[in-house]
Amino acid sequence: MDKIQQYIDDNKDAFLKQWFEVLRIPSVSAQREHKDDMKKTASWLVSFLTEKLGMSARTISTDGNPLVYGESPSVPNAPTVMLYGHYDVMPSEPDDAWFTPPFEPTIRDNKVFCRGANDDKGQWCAHLCGMQAFLALNGSFPLQIKVILEGEEEVGSASLSTFLDSEENRKLLACDALLVSDTSAAGPGLPAITYGLRGVMSFEVKLTGPNRDLHSGVYGGSVWNPAIALAKLLAAMIDEDGKVQIPEFYDDVEPITQLERNALAQNPYNAAEEKNQIGIESSFGEKEYTVLERRGARPSFDVNGITSGYQGEGGKTIIPSWASAKFTFRTVPNMNPEKIRKNVEDFVKSHVPTDVKVELEYQQGSGGMVAPLTGKFVVAASKVLENVYGVKPRFVRDGGSIPIVAKLRQKLNAETVLMGFGLEDDAIHSPNEKFNLDSFFNGIKTDVLLWDAFSKVS
Repeated sequence: MDKIQQYIDDNKDAFLKQWFEVLRIPSVSAQREHKDDMKKTASWLVSFLTEKLGMSARTISTDGNPLVYGESPSVPNAPTVMLYGHYDVMPSEPDDAWFTPPFEPTIRDNKVFCRGANDDKGQWCAHLCGMQAFLALNGSFPLQIKVILEGEEEVGSASLSTFLDSEENRKLLACDALLVSDTSAAGPGLPAITYGLRGVMSFEVKLTGPNRDLHSGVYGGSVWNPAIALAKLLAAMIDEDGKVQIPEFYDDVEPITQLERNALAQNPYNAAEEKNQIGIESSFGEKEYTVLERRGARPSFDVNGITSGYQGEGGKTIIPSWASAKFTFRTVPNMNPEKIRKNVEDFVKSHVPTDVKVELEYQQGSGGMVAPLTGKFVVAASKVLENVYGVKPRFVRDGGSIPIVAKLRQKLNAETVLMGFGLEDDAIHSPNEKFNLDSFFNGIKTDVLLWDAFSKVS
């Protein structure tokens, strides 16, 4: 451990330089103007994998953004482990809410602020730097390492999902374990292994009434206002206790076992601290479940954005011609996205006035996943984390979604190890995203130790 720490200390500037290089590329998958930036990031990764890690690496063309694949030589009688990550990031807007430019990594208070600092460039970059350190200290890997990095996780992973449908491609990615760092630690200095993820289903609905905006004095009270119809529709989808009102929504939800409830109760949660962090007065949701149970092991519904009518300065007394909203459901294992999709479509149609036109777009859908805590690679990873942090890792169910992970796990029949190094207050998807330097360097140290530990799994 001392030898590893000394190497990391001696090479901190080099590691930061590499990380900052890729952070400066605005690889925003959701915006067409960044198409060339996606290719630039993929090329950077191929160069890194070949020149720094000695891997055989290449980009794989898709109908969307390129995949990046690399592999080290196979090792007889040793397992193969594949690192998954995504090089695309969320849009930076609103840019005026950032304290410093969103794509210029800036160090303040031992933290790096930049879009993608945590999600997910900081996390997989810690692994790549760890591989560098391992090779410098040991000369070669004791097992085969594969790397698959995609550029569409933030928009649904369509290209990688399609790629996995081919048997030939699944053979290329074949591995014994899948290593993913796109989640969080349980708290500062408190490592975690995530054993469950929620799925996500995304929709956009548009309601159209009159063929133009109308004077609310002349027409008010005599025609349906699409914004009011939309508000009523969205409100009907959930009750005051957070229960989703879509028919059959909970039919396939598996109950939380007492064992899981006990495990989740061991994870830190400070209501007062959260209030200060995000400015809330109290929690919301199903009363019979704790906050951590609601977030990780229960499904949910949220409105992500609403657009209608006049948004400028001052007033404008109109009945808007149309209103739209983006909304999502978070699902848990055993829920059927197609069944929910049909029931949502029927629910929307039945809750909109006949004089209002409905357009409903289903954008993406994925199921949740739960991995066994007794897996050999999970046990090995747990021991490594305890060695690095000096405490046993907590086991958590993450409320977020990494839609492609469930499909990778299923199609490759590989054990899944999800370990994240970020913190809950890293503001991923928000202005001023950050990643603590301690998180980054602990990630490097963890990675160096993982490969020996994984190589001994049989």
